Amino acid sequence: MRGLLKDLDDRGGGRWSYLIGTESIISGAGAGLVSSVVTCPLDVVKTKLQAQGGLFTAHQAVDYYEGLLGSMRIIWREEGFRGLYRGLGPTIIGYLPTWAIYFTVYDAAKAKLADSRPNHQEDVVAHVLAAMTAGATSTIATNPLWLIKTRFMTQRVIRDPQSERYRHTFDAFRRIHAKEGLRGFYRGLVPSLFGVTHVAIQFPLYEQIKLYYHKESAADLPSSRILIASATSKMLASLLTYPHEVLRTRLQVHALKSASPSSHAYTPSKMVYPKLRDIFRMIVQNEGLAGLYHGMGVNLIRTVPSSALTILTYELLMRHLTALTRHA
Repeated sequence: MRGLLKDLDDRGGGRWSYLIGTESIISGAGAGLVSSVVTCPLDVVKTKLQAQGGLFTAHQAVDYYEGLLGSMRIIWREEGFRGLYRGLGPTIIGYLPTWAIYFTVYDAAKAKLADSRPNHQEDVVAHVLAAMTAGATSTIATNPLWLIKTRFMTQRVIRDPQSERYRHTFDAFRRIHAKEGLRGFYRGLVPSLFGVTHVAIQFPLYEQIKLYYHKESAADLPSSRILIASATSKMLASLLTYPHEVLRTRLQVHALKSASPSSHAYTPSKMVYPKLRDIFRMIVQNEGLAGLYHGMGVNLIRTVPSSALTILTYELLMRHLTALTRHA
């Protein structure tokens, strides 16, 4: 990829003028595509670990997912190679707009906030506000895509004959809309918005680590230091904010029905949506505080390299696209 970018950079010229103003959205989409494909198997394992738990053991699979290797063995035995990439379609569809929106809003908000400062310099407050704005915007815009991804990945965790089985992304869109209405696409949005605190920690910390490195050299940071900065900031943010992911996954996966188990009536009016506080209380009562950290080990193994790869891809694409448009 670096060779291709260098070749594009060397060509320069006005032919790249149409890219001006699109650097963030293109770089963000590219970063999302790379990370979604590379880390999908770990995302499947993490989601299954989060979805299972004491509250829903009645409909759980016989095999209890436990740990990275154990979970992968069960998935491989029951679902084969395709099981490790279940939900890849909606994952890619989700990651592309998520990171494209996030980085576009984040960069624009940083620039706007810096312009409002007397010295026109970015600071920690600007980074926090920009991260929260970008996080909330991308979360609200893409929640339906992540809900579909979560349900795809957990279809075999719950062996309830009444539960849905989606064939593909558009089938999921159609059936969720028909049976749960528009509201169904925004299940888990509240705990997802709590995740804004995650990026409010991660990206300001990432920016501060970059500033520290820049004190040693004004040159562009090498890839190794970008990886260190992004991995460190992601790990600390994940450790501090992980429970919201478990709450979000439980809300997205489980739709409790007021109709009797034998009834086939399954309409939006008969859906009973558990409240966030009820999910939280039941997890703590049935699983203890440890239940709020189901799958955290796998999550760290997945998200830390994923985040590092995402940010590195974004930074490299942004660096070269900016160089192209600068001479356009």
